[in-house]
Amino acid sequence: MIPARPLPRHQAPQQPAPRWQQLWRDAVRDPAELLSLLGLEDLAARISPAAVAQFPLRVPRGFVARMRHGDASDALLRQVLPLDDEERIVPGFGLDAVGDGAARAGSGVIRKYHGRALLVATGSCAINCRYCFRRHFPYADETAARGQWSEALAIIAADDSIDEVILSGGDPLSLADGKLAELTDALARIPHIRRLRIHTRLPVVLPERVDDGLVGWLRGLPWPVTVVIHANHANEFDADVDAALMRLRDAGCLLLNQAVLLKGVNDSVDALAALCERGHHAGVLPYYLHQLDRVSGAAHFEVEDADALALHRDLAARLSGYLVPKLVREVAGDPGKRPLA
Repeated sequence: MIPARPLPRHQAPQQPAPRWQQLWRDAVRDPAELLSLLGLEDLAARISPAAVAQFPLRVPRGFVARMRHGDASDALLRQVLPLDDEERIVPGFGLDAVGDGAARAGSGVIRKYHGRALLVATGSCAINCRYCFRRHFPYADETAARGQWSEALAIIAADDSIDEVILSGGDPLSLADGKLAELTDALARIPHIRRLRIHTRLPVVLPERVDDGLVGWLRGLPWPVTVVIHANHANEFDADVDAALMRLRDAGCLLLNQAVLLKGVNDSVDALAALCERGHHAGVLPYYLHQLDRVSGAAHFEVEDADALALHRDLAARLSGYLVPKLVREVAGDPGKRPLA
């Protein structure tokens, strides 16, 4: 007699991952592939294996599609390509360009300015920008998510002078919706929190991230929410980015842009004016134009202060005042961003 086999237990069908997560996984990670996609194989000799090993290439394919084929000086390509320029050792450029270490208040919590606490929510990002001031940051040890946010939340709850929480990273929107909700549900139980700010590049480099789940989370938050995006060139915007930004506005978010002044990317009045006007067309107000944070590996992007000031003066002469971002530098120990103009 053959014994009857037990009936299989019912297994709920697995839900497919959100589309943005699949696009994230499909990002270009090999410099040779990136150059091949753009018809720029001749640039291979300038790729730095040391730079790739220290800070790997990662760029979503949708962002690659906005790059100009065959143009080695393309402003978007320049932001992500790990060139041998990064190997130069330049005095004044270091591992912690903005004093994050000295401002550490606890695991993943940075306190630099009165009334605000910045949470390094994650070390993950959909794109690795070569000028990133946290490219050497010890994310494995210093993310607020360690220990289920407990240390970070305790620090914020114990200081009633903190009325604004800033989610940063990495990119906080790389976290799944459930993880974001877990954090903000806990923050909502802290009565002195009045505002939430999110610093993110995902709506620009991976606009599919702004999906129904994210919008639902944003609409359910109990505070005014400001989303500070990061775009450095007008060509970073397209119809998909416009649609994502519109969804964020429809969810009640105030949208600001902070850019970095980068040699070979946006260091002309025409490029800066186009960036400010294109962002405003998408519903984003210019906020900051940062002088480069002097992080090791990024010296080739630096624009001299005198040139930056001249560019800013010319920009102010060309555009309406509300379209002109503040030209600033972050200086470790200062009580706020240092205005340069």
